[in-house]
Amino acid sequence: MSDEQQPSAPRIRDPHAPANLVDDFEPLPPVAPFAPGVPAPVPPVPPAPRPGAVPAGGSAPSSLEDVADYDNAGDMAAALGVRPTFDAGSEPSGPSALFPDDGDGSAAGPRSRRAARADEDALLAVRPRISSRVLCVVFGLLFVAAAFGVWWFAVYTETGQSLDDMAETSFRAVASSGFGWLAAGTHAVVAAGSAVLAVAAAVVAGVRRRWWLLGQLAVFGVLCAGLAELKHVLPRPFIIHTDITDGSSAPSGHVVLAVAAALALVCAVSRGWRWAASLLAMAWTWFAALSVVYGQWHRPSDAAMAVLLIGGVAMLALAFTRTSGMDRPGQRRSSAGVQVLSSVTVTAGAMACLYASYVIWQVTPGLTMGAQWAKTGAVWGSVILLTGVTLLTVGLVAALRQLTAAPLTRLGLVGAPPAPPARGARRAAGRQS
Repeated sequence: MSDEQQPSAPRIRDPHAPANLVDDFEPLPPVAPFAPGVPAPVPPVPPAPRPGAVPAGGSAPSSLEDVADYDNAGDMAAALGVRPTFDAGSEPSGPSALFPDDGDGSAAGPRSRRAARADEDALLAVRPRISSRVLCVVFGLLFVAAAFGVWWFAVYTETGQSLDDMAETSFRAVASSGFGWLAAGTHAVVAAGSAVLAVAAAVVAGVRRRWWLLGQLAVFGVLCAGLAELKHVLPRPFIIHTDITDGSSAPSGHVVLAVAAALALVCAVSRGWRWAASLLAMAWTWFAALSVVYGQWHRPSDAAMAVLLIGGVAMLALAFTRTSGMDRPGQRRSSAGVQVLSSVTVTAGAMACLYASYVIWQVTPGLTMGAQWAKTGAVWGSVILLTGVTLLTVGLVAALRQLTAAPLTRLGLVGAPPAPPARGARRAAGRQS
């Protein structure tokens, strides 16, 4: 055996030396010696593989570039000779053989991620996203806390008691020129209008066959009726002399009824009517809140507490939305009307609340003196506050109702996939072509 035929000793690479990807993964074929002056033969260049194509015969790829040309897991599995562990036509429930588990329980392959997304999208037909339900709980608790914060300020501070007393006793004299129409908001009108909205919400939910939603509205109504009785439980000490000597009156029962009925209608209607129902809910809530102050039935803080409290309970109720409490999967769409309305009203409501707080802070020195300029500031500050609270509450409830009722999938598949054309249509298309 000649020296050329002797097998060469294995070459051991220094582990501390830098790696050479070309030598390690793409060894170059040996080149035959050639005579001086004769050009070296140029090996034929194979055609570039088509993206996603598999080499004939299912042979393994010869380089990293070939592996990079496979754009899906199925082509790569066929090229490498690996068979996934799931059956054809079904998504794997766990990591496949092609993309093994990394050791921490998470699969690294795109097929496993695709299966996880499919499972998540399937759950959206049963209940809303976890993030949407968390938002409902968080905002609901914040609104309930804000309601009791308004009550504490109006009951346990001299500024709050003075503001409530001055705003209620001076409302007609200061705002009579622009708000005389509030005299139409009698007890019977507020009660009858709220009852009509509540019945309409129940009828709409029944016609739409939203039985879970109908149960939600029933529980929501019972809770609101119980919260209206808080006025008989909450204390109201008189720490200063006031013209109004009535005891605890927070929250206002009329406003509780009005807000509960209005928000029930917002939650009951379908996607296309949510923005219109929200506008109606804002108008009715604002009318009821100002009417009880104009008629001197309640203090401004009683109305503000009622709006915030019932709005918070409505958001907490939306966290329990599921199955028939949601829109049908084939009818789920994003609502431009709700997006625009909620964005504008939530922003305007927050700014109005901040401005009302500034006005109240400005008139604080004149509250105890009974100055005329303080009366004007107290009345208009209360009007702005009730307006901001109404816009903020109804706008946010409308947005959360859209999130819980019509969650969209990651792929945007909000309806049934397009069906193939009918046989007659296919024949007509074939003749035309």
